[in-house]
Amino acid sequence: MIYNVIDLFAGAGGLSLGFKQTGQVKIVAAAENNLNARKTYKRNFKLARLYSDVRTIDYAELQDTVGPVDIVIGGPPCQGFSNANRQHTTVISMNNRLVKEYVRAICELNPKAFVMENVAMLRSQVHRFFLEEQDLDNERIMALPLSEDKIEILPECVNFSNSIAFLETARAEMGYAWAESFYKIINILYRYRINPAKFDTTLEKYQKKLIAQLNEILKITAETEELNVLQENDAKMAKAILQYIDQKDTFDDAVLAISNSIMMQRAIMKIKELTDNDIHIFEYKEDNGSLVAVVKSYPVMDYIRAILENEPYNYTLSENTLNAIHYGAPQRRERFIIVGLKKEMNAKYIAPEIKFTEGNYRTVYDAIADIQDVIPVTEVTGDYIELEAHPNATGLEKELRGRALYNHITTATRETAMARFKALKAGENFHDLDPELKTTYSNADRTQNTIYMRLKYNEPSGTVVNVRKSMWIHPELDRAISIREAARLQTFPDTFIFEGTKDSQYQQVGNAVPPYLAKAIADSVISILNNATE
Repeated sequence: MIYNVIDLFAGAGGLSLGFKQTGQVKIVAAAENNLNARKTYKRNFKLARLYSDVRTIDYAELQDTVGPVDIVIGGPPCQGFSNANRQHTTVISMNNRLVKEYVRAICELNPKAFVMENVAMLRSQVHRFFLEEQDLDNERIMALPLSEDKIEILPECVNFSNSIAFLETARAEMGYAWAESFYKIINILYRYRINPAKFDTTLEKYQKKLIAQLNEILKITAETEELNVLQENDAKMAKAILQYIDQKDTFDDAVLAISNSIMMQRAIMKIKELTDNDIHIFEYKEDNGSLVAVVKSYPVMDYIRAILENEPYNYTLSENTLNAIHYGAPQRRERFIIVGLKKEMNAKYIAPEIKFTEGNYRTVYDAIADIQDVIPVTEVTGDYIELEAHPNATGLEKELRGRALYNHITTATRETAMARFKALKAGENFHDLDPELKTTYSNADRTQNTIYMRLKYNEPSGTVVNVRKSMWIHPELDRAISIREAARLQTFPDTFIFEGTKDSQYQQVGNAVPPYLAKAIADSVISILNNATE
């Protein structure tokens, strides 16, 4: 039997590839936000309907076109989603709304099974949803253990006597927010509030544009009969900066005026973010001198279970932590997965049987030694390198090696990097370098152990991340690991071709689920579905 599969948050397609390799699924659709990853996915899964935004998918229309979807797979990003992102002043960073989009897909598609991966962090109490307006009418959500949270809107230093009344008004009337370009300039000045030299350099850089905007603020406020506190602050700021430029006001006066206005703007953006995301604000109140918004939250995992384990959806959920090394990948990489199965199948998910153990783990050598003598390029051209046939190849080489080697691309090696490459032996990293080779790092002691890691041929690698950023080094050659070599460590065959910029390709490889791990998961899920239909 062939099962229809949709992959949400698909990335380059590692999870899809593993399911496809079973020979028992048809990938009918996928969703991926990143343009370059989407190009990669399209190249390798030509028949799948591809969406750029999971939030816009009409699942009823999809099933009318492709038929019932049997399995939903995918890994919602753990970092959360926010409608406002000004200099990391967001408040919804822990409110991972994309998980709710995944749950929406399950509810609307009603598949036989689903696999949600990369959600290990979602088990922690840190990953929570804020209670939304629509949740107030949902009995299952309201029955969850809710925690009260206080979100600081205004710090004590800029709080004022009637701030609560003002912000209640501002919540409904967001016309006081600055233009993005103006906010950016003022925010840079604020960042340099303890560095007069950089403050002055920034002021000089943007002076012409800034003077025009500050004079416009003064003009508008002069024509306004009754100013609110935000307009008063903006007028004071405009006057202080202009007088500082004319050397009529002090640096401290300018910084104080900027601080008050920027904090008010951040307050408005926080309120807008809460409003845009329909977060239910129970009240605004004073808390140790600061103004806070009181909200409530609940753990993400509690939400997933409350919705999907009960009527009308009725799934049995199983949690498992799997390591790619046990399923033929030459790297240690743990992934946490949740598998949901329809209760009507009376089946419990059993994790795939471990195939490789300490005595026979596959190694870096198994994955990439056969292309050691193939010279990589340093630019993305779309060309490939022809490989000779290796009829006697075994193991990973036989499984992954193709006749055309695409994506064998590395970063160009600069003088400093080459000196580091030459100094490091297999298994060593940045911390093993002599002090004179660490001088370009401002805080060398805090550098991660994965930076400038020279791989060891006779061992599995660590978790493949973006190996360009980590500057992983070839086990025997004084050069960086190529995109293709990283892809092989992830168990992508040479026939799987990555698209996009060089940086993007490295990132796509690092983000991917190893296809061999994905296939092990797919085999175990499909086995249960096959048994249920017999």
